[in-house]
Amino acid sequence: MPTTLPHLKDWTFTVDFEGIAWGVIDRKGENMNSLGRRTTEELGEIVKAVEAAPAGEIKGLVLISAKESSFIAGADIREFGGFDTEDKIKDVVKQTLELLDRIERLPVPVVAAIHGYCLGGGLELALACDWRIADREEGTRLGFPEVKLGIFPGLNGTVRSIQLAGPMDAMTAMLTGKMLRPTAARAMGLVDQLVPTRHNLRWAARKAVLQKRRSKGAPWWKKLMMKQPVRGLLAKQMRAKTAEKVREEHYPAPFRLIDLFERYGDDPARMRKAETEMFAPLMASETSRNLRRVFKLSEMLKDAAPKDGFKPRKVHVIGAGTMGGDIAAWCVVSGMQASLQDLDSEQIKKALARAKGLFKKRLRSKTAVDAAVARLIPDPEGKHLKHADVVIEAIVEKLDVKQTLFAELEKKAKPGAVLATNTSSLKLEDIAKKLADPGRLVGLHFFNPVAQLPLVEVVRGEGTRDEEVRKACAFVTAIDKLPLIVKSCPGFLVNRVLAPYMMQAVRLYQEGQPREKIDQAALKFGMPMGPMELMDMVGLDICNKVGEELSLGPKGAGQTDNVLATLVKQGKLGKKTGEGFYVWVDGKPKRDQTSYDDAELQRLGRELIKPLLDEAERAAADKIVEGEDHVDAGVIFGTGFAPFRGGPLHHRRSENSAVSDKAAA
Repeated sequence: MPTTLPHLKDWTFTVDFEGIAWGVIDRKGENMNSLGRRTTEELGEIVKAVEAAPAGEIKGLVLISAKESSFIAGADIREFGGFDTEDKIKDVVKQTLELLDRIERLPVPVVAAIHGYCLGGGLELALACDWRIADREEGTRLGFPEVKLGIFPGLNGTVRSIQLAGPMDAMTAMLTGKMLRPTAARAMGLVDQLVPTRHNLRWAARKAVLQKRRSKGAPWWKKLMMKQPVRGLLAKQMRAKTAEKVREEHYPAPFRLIDLFERYGDDPARMRKAETEMFAPLMASETSRNLRRVFKLSEMLKDAAPKDGFKPRKVHVIGAGTMGGDIAAWCVVSGMQASLQDLDSEQIKKALARAKGLFKKRLRSKTAVDAAVARLIPDPEGKHLKHADVVIEAIVEKLDVKQTLFAELEKKAKPGAVLATNTSSLKLEDIAKKLADPGRLVGLHFFNPVAQLPLVEVVRGEGTRDEEVRKACAFVTAIDKLPLIVKSCPGFLVNRVLAPYMMQAVRLYQEGQPREKIDQAALKFGMPMGPMELMDMVGLDICNKVGEELSLGPKGAGQTDNVLATLVKQGKLGKKTGEGFYVWVDGKPKRDQTSYDDAELQRLGRELIKPLLDEAERAAADKIVEGEDHVDAGVIFGTGFAPFRGGPLHHRRSENSAVSDKAAA
């Protein structure tokens, strides 16, 4: 029996002096490991070598990664494009299922030693092992993100996770797609053992092999939930909770997963077969193709940031209003130190109070919350400015005030620090006029609420140096946001594309369409929130200002003002004043509960969304961003545009193609 397999490219295989076989994955030239065709085939060779070993010669097999940040982060999504029919999908899945079954049947213990990301197919591989050990390091996460790609686990991960963690925990993990900390994964049974750091993994894996450790699976009381009538009640509850978050017509995958569990949850053999039959059509669907496209768009935006060089650690924010305070708080959540400057000490106090609420939601322990509070420094006099790697201005939108401020900041900021404005309406070129080095100024346009929206527009002025843009992108990715480089122009990309959509909603309302019907039409199309409610949430004064800046406000027949401007003059600004398009009670809009015909909502939705699609095309033609994919990415991540449609330009191309195909037929 060979003690090495030297021809392997993605794995190394060795057998040590104690008879422990080590399969170490390290895909060369890749930041993270993923399961591709070659990776899987080579793992098959490792399994074959263990199977062929004379009895007693190999005591066990350990699967471990040589990467700094991942065990296996899932299947190689780049190979998904070739799986365009259900038969092709079933064939590929069948081969991998057979491999995982062989791992499960090995006569010696198989241990997965997990550091970094263990997601999707990587977690399904780990679940086929006898024993799973994970370290407690901050970068280690486990989870099933498949639902975000329009599918569910397809390598019998549904069955194995339920057997190990029980239906409640396993189904919740699969339905939400959330990444789990190692402690949470251990508590639910997906992990058997924890060690402090990755440096402890090899020794712990060795002991597990020599002690022949094997997971016992879910306790008896969890297994009872797999039986009827409990299983049916659980499925009903899961279906209702899922329906509160997504529509089945838009995102069918979680609903098919619930169906799978409800029908076969107490019969692992039948559930394994049914999983593949239900997985294949989801994988081949347009929804999944579009959601995979969205994932690739997010990776494209991340690639805009340099992988080495600028490493920001300290941020100074001027302006402690809602936006400035929330930017500072998010930087702290991301591990940085942030100082917050404002002339009004009360504003700083309010920002600190909001920030503490965010810390309690996002951070896992009191110690972490206390550390975050300590890293957010009230700095009314700007004493920390000189130490900052990134300086962000988020004050009133007045050109002369910003010009004066930046002239001072330029003198005080350290060389090499990023000087950024969060302006949403002023041209960078105008703000930079009084700078000795105007090429230093860059825009960092965040969206509200900062903690929820993933996009930041990195605004390049006519004279902004490429190096400053690259550093700004590095900062954005360092705080776990997606950078989109845009030209300095009115509305940049997102507001420019979103504003015509919102003004179209105002026009339709002004022409007599009920506000609830307009919002329902948007939801029917796939938007996360209706435009009338969205404008009330943002503030009608802000929406009206954007409309005026872009000359988009509708005129009423015989009136000077549109209905939006009228509401603003009346002081009805939306949620913050208790009334706008809706009356708000206890933080929620009071709605007429009228239901409308689906066909009519679809027609109205097309009419409502058309100005957004038109403006997206114009923005692409004007080269506001690098290309059409960047337009789609910006509108999806900046506005929440229906992800399952793949982006506004992609959606329009698909619609036009469908019309052409229909005409040809």
